[in-house]
Amino acid sequence: MQAAFRKLDSGGMAGPGKPLPIVAENGRSPAGSRTEKIWVDINGARQGMFIQSRDTAHPVLLFLHGGPGMPEYFLTQRYPTRLEEDFTVVWWDRRGAGLSYDPRLPRETMTVAQSIADTLTVTDYLRQRFGQEKIYLMGHSGGSFIGIQAVAQAPARYHAYIGMAQMTWQIKSEQLAQAYMLEQFKANGDNRMVRRLEKASVALTPPLPPSYARVRDEAMHKLGVGTTRDMCSVITGIFLPSWQCRAYTLGEKINLWRGKLFSHALLWDEMLATDLTQQVTALELPVYFLHGQFDYTCSYALAHAYFEQLQAPLKGFYTFAESAHSPVFEEPERVGQVLREDVVMGTNRLADGEPAKTERHD
Repeated sequence: MQAAFRKLDSGGMAGPGKPLPIVAENGRSPAGSRTEKIWVDINGARQGMFIQSRDTAHPVLLFLHGGPGMPEYFLTQRYPTRLEEDFTVVWWDRRGAGLSYDPRLPRETMTVAQSIADTLTVTDYLRQRFGQEKIYLMGHSGGSFIGIQAVAQAPARYHAYIGMAQMTWQIKSEQLAQAYMLEQFKANGDNRMVRRLEKASVALTPPLPPSYARVRDEAMHKLGVGTTRDMCSVITGIFLPSWQCRAYTLGEKINLWRGKLFSHALLWDEMLATDLTQQVTALELPVYFLHGQFDYTCSYALAHAYFEQLQAPLKGFYTFAESAHSPVFEEPERVGQVLREDVVMGTNRLADGEPAKTERHD
């Protein structure tokens, strides 16, 4: 059977848009390190990714960004994760997003099913390229919606699944967020936000009302329950940093935002409506949920309840007490510790109230 992937010309590496290399204390790149910006033909679509590794002999970690069409590599410039110290980490811009945006993409290919198929194909590309039978998969927010379904379909390709800000039933999460924010703004005496949220009730059927969509991100970030605990504005916290990232060319930065709108329009309602707690009830590999205590973008309470009912050979839930939606950017040291000492070692000793269990990932 012919492979569904093909490496393409990396393009742009000698000019603008080149990511910074990994350097050691002596100012030189360590032997075996790698920093790449590449494109691969994935199931007939040109898709881009950044690869970073201090040592490519390390295990591969595929990161699925949220959005549904909002890549996150550019945030590492302001919020270093240091994942590349322990993994060959792959920041893939999914079909229709960022480096992978193309206005000529057939709209009928912009589906959840295709996103899952693409994830499995990218996985196979990485397994083959780096000579690893299995890799690790980390899904963040909207990426967790795709990721948990991908590992459910093909558990043998992965050592473990890591859901950060794990989606559950997103329309219910939005309903809980609207109620929480309304309560908080009433307590704070912010009558303007109270009026806006009172006009923005959320039903359990998509789409989200335009009145809620207009106020949602502003309200979450004002309360510190959005992207990060300290990010008070999407404009200063996400939009401006995306334009300051040297790894994207000017045209790619424009496509970052074009792709966000494109992907959101075609995928968001299906993601809102799907109740993963009913769709994925068991997994055949170790599962780790990493969740910020202050996260209302994807409900902490719903994720914890989902974790309790989800059947898996090994589980670990980790509460990040200083984080909202993005522990990998907010508490990167602890995330790194969890990955090194629990996920890679196949245990859950650091998890919230979990008994110590071990399943080595040899």
